[in-house]
Amino acid sequence: MLVILGLLTSFFSLLYVTAPSIRRFFAGGVCKTNMQLPGKVVVITGANTGIGKETARELARRGARVYIACRDVLKGESAASDIRADTKNSQVLVRKLDLSDTKSIRAFAEGFLAEEKQLHILINNAGVMLCPYSKTADGFETHLGVNHLGHFLLTHLLLERLKESAPARVVNLSSVVHHIGKIRFHDLQGEKRYCSGLAYCHSKLANVLFTRELAKRLQGTGVTTYAVHPGAQTSLHCALAEGLEPLSGKYFSDCKRTWVSPRARNNKTAERLWKVSCELLGIQWE
Repeated sequence: MLVILGLLTSFFSLLYVTAPSIRRFFAGGVCKTNMQLPGKVVVITGANTGIGKETARELARRGARVYIACRDVLKGESAASDIRADTKNSQVLVRKLDLSDTKSIRAFAEGFLAEEKQLHILINNAGVMLCPYSKTADGFETHLGVNHLGHFLLTHLLLERLKESAPARVVNLSSVVHHIGKIRFHDLQGEKRYCSGLAYCHSKLANVLFTRELAKRLQGTGVTTYAVHPGAQTSLHCALAEGLEPLSGKYFSDCKRTWVSPRARNNKTAERLWKVSCELLGIQWE
């Protein structure tokens, strides 16, 4: 049964990545706000391609200073050049960020904090999918390390700047496949049993749980956070739409709040994942 489930997960995940018609179906909904962003600063991970690039393009079109944080700087510069030409906004910048290496994450954060005194929107967009079993530079299973722990650490390092710039928002890309995911605390690194499709699903559940617990800890700070199913319009909606503050910590698809799995609503699991993530990364985040 587990093998069949893994194959199905891999199959549908692959369809989502490769079929334009399916991508359009999942990217429904429209961000309706006309909010302009002059003077606002945005960081988007993995914005050199796909949804991240289109999100960066729209934020640049609205006047924001946009940082494309990505592993491949050459591809990032190509994307930034395209966005600058299209939007006539010269403030589209590229900085190196490898989410599979905590040294790179810390270097990016250190550089950004020295360069910018404000941060209004952080979009944790980057991710990996269907990777054969491998580990990050720090020894984490790749899906967990990049999709969850990498963004967990990045958000931690940038959080004070977000608070200083409040109102501010953090948008975490998850996926509908979080419904299949499970946080396997006894085997987080997939060393006992591994399926690439399920590993991706587990990491997407971790994104939802991280958002839920982060929202709880950010109450009263002026910083709110949202998890989203992939779709550039939904990312924009959660980054910009007025009146979303009471929905901090919730999950959105097609530019509206939608239901999550029972596992994604488990506060004890969210709290434990937060604690374990801090231990794995060697940080204190109360």
